[in-house]
Amino acid sequence: MTTLAAPALPMLLEEVEVRRVDRLSPSYVRIELGSPALAEFGVDSGPLLDQRIKLIFPAAGRPLPSFVGADETAMASWFARPAEERGHMRTYTVRDVLGEGEDTRLVVDFVLHGVEGHGEAGPGSTWAAAAAVGDRLVTMAPRRGAVYGGIEFTPGTAGRLLLVGDETAVPAVAAILGALPADARGAAYLEVPLSADVQTLRHPEGVAVTWVPRDGAPRAERLHALVLEHLGTSLAPLAVDLAVGDDEVDPDLWETPSYSSSGEDVEAAPVTTDPDLADLYAWIAGESKLVTGLRRALVQGLGVDRRQVSFMGYWREGVAMRS
Repeated sequence: MTTLAAPALPMLLEEVEVRRVDRLSPSYVRIELGSPALAEFGVDSGPLLDQRIKLIFPAAGRPLPSFVGADETAMASWFARPAEERGHMRTYTVRDVLGEGEDTRLVVDFVLHGVEGHGEAGPGSTWAAAAAVGDRLVTMAPRRGAVYGGIEFTPGTAGRLLLVGDETAVPAVAAILGALPADARGAAYLEVPLSADVQTLRHPEGVAVTWVPRDGAPRAERLHALVLEHLGTSLAPLAVDLAVGDDEVDPDLWETPSYSSSGEDVEAAPVTTDPDLADLYAWIAGESKLVTGLRRALVQGLGVDRRQVSFMGYWREGVAMRS
């Protein structure tokens, strides 16, 4: 397979090929993507954790966009093309890495949108549902030895973890759980569309994993209740409303211990005063309303220091993602 990008690029911008397809459940399909160029894939700062990559899908009826000879201007040139020509870029988590050298394969778990409770199918879901060995995509991914970013799980010295995600965050949470030290403590809550979507995950004995299938129930309703119960409270004493209106959603909701999409100074956040929460680190990702509700509960309701949390709106129900 052809190596597309110049070695000088600080990331891999490469064409990859489907090597294997496994339907995991009604809502998930696992796809292995390979290329000799992936021999250079990797990060130098430790485990992959929730490492994000970009995948570029061809537009309907169009060939896969070419990045042969790509340099540092490649992305700007690609975005300048009409959307119906350039294809679609979406963000995914590396669920696993298999093989080595030129046989390196990236494992990506795709949510099949359009399944019960998960909105309309977009270009990534549509492609994944029909993917077959030999199909091709373009990936933008970290190149070993270069700064790339895309890892948000930063617990620092926290003694207790709280991981919360909907179906789109399951691959990231699974990857994080698999990389945690054996003595890690905490809990993970994973909401999925159906009971049949529950998976067996590797995780430390001290981290309890709770699956929360909706099975037709409203999104986030039971998940919110279980997380609050885990934190030793309920909605009533918090004096905050976890129900989030359309006009209350930050479309770019992304907040980590060192960054806020709102532009606020996270470093100036009040320090947690509740000793039961002082050693907590929370990583919460998924649909923006789900995440916004839990952000209110932790930051406004419980007074958790914002440097102890990472909140990421991966998608917004009813709103198409941008390339």
